[in-house]
Amino acid sequence: MSEPSVDNLISPIEISVVVPAYNEEEVLLEFHRRLARVLDALDLSAEVVYVNDGSRDRTLQILTEIAGSDSRTVVIDLSRNFGKEAAMTAGLDQSRGSAVVLIDADLQDPPELIPTLVSEWRNGFDVVYAQRTARDGETALKRATAHLFYRLIQRVTRVQIPRDTGDFRLLSRRAVDALATLREQHRFMKGLFAWIGFSQKAVPYRRDPRYAGESKFNYWRLWNFALEGFTSFTIAPLKVATYAGIVIALMSFVYAAIIVFKTLAYGDPVRGYPSLITIVLFLGGVQLLALGVLGEYVGRMFNETKRRPIYFVGSVIRKAPDAQSAERAKGLDSILTSAAE
Repeated sequence: MSEPSVDNLISPIEISVVVPAYNEEEVLLEFHRRLARVLDALDLSAEVVYVNDGSRDRTLQILTEIAGSDSRTVVIDLSRNFGKEAAMTAGLDQSRGSAVVLIDADLQDPPELIPTLVSEWRNGFDVVYAQRTARDGETALKRATAHLFYRLIQRVTRVQIPRDTGDFRLLSRRAVDALATLREQHRFMKGLFAWIGFSQKAVPYRRDPRYAGESKFNYWRLWNFALEGFTSFTIAPLKVATYAGIVIALMSFVYAAIIVFKTLAYGDPVRGYPSLITIVLFLGGVQLLALGVLGEYVGRMFNETKRRPIYFVGSVIRKAPDAQSAERAKGLDSILTSAAE
């Protein structure tokens, strides 16, 4: 008779909540208070995996205090700031739940929506994503650019990335395991969530303003984020450069034919220096633009060939076992010993 494993004797984690955090000292206590209240109401065993992404404020200290007071909490402290996509990957790698919820700590995504995500997961969906119906607290420019980005990337990629959807979602264990096999350096997680497939369901919600603090994504970072999305999931920019080159070459050929005809037919004298300079500068600009697009792809290929790890963990912080946990551990030892005999 085989010995029962410890994993079978200990109640498994059913829900893991992964929370990437970078300089979020102003919101963490309120976020955890609301999250803990939601988890207490769920009839499921749960863990909360906070990932400190190299924060420079009191984020790690506050997370350590939370871990000391809530035994469900685990803090993954990365060795430096690797970026949100890497932090989410670290949290997914460290999670143990049958389902994993990804949520930001700024309270723009309400923890109170988690039971709805869990309900859809119980209905058989592997990916349940929260889709924004409104984006309160954001500028008109940010809303407009986000609207344009999601619709444009849907048109140029073969992967159907859901519109108006952030990282707030629930993933089944098999979806998490599938993501774990994708170890590329340039990680556009919204695209990866869609790329793995499986059954997916949208849950609409109204996004709230930040509870406190400021967004870490300025317009420059948002631009780079959009660039990451396009270069990770489509070669459309390369095709645009190719088509632009073909069109400009045809136009140049037609214009050259017209000049030759006029010279032969009318003896047109040499003139048009301003137009010549304009054409040269225009063509030079197009060539540099095409080289820039090509360089973006070559640079990403260069980074991928290095095969560096996505992140490094500095430390893992969790609450030390209490007396009751120690008694349970002794009980497990007794059960295993009896089974072996």
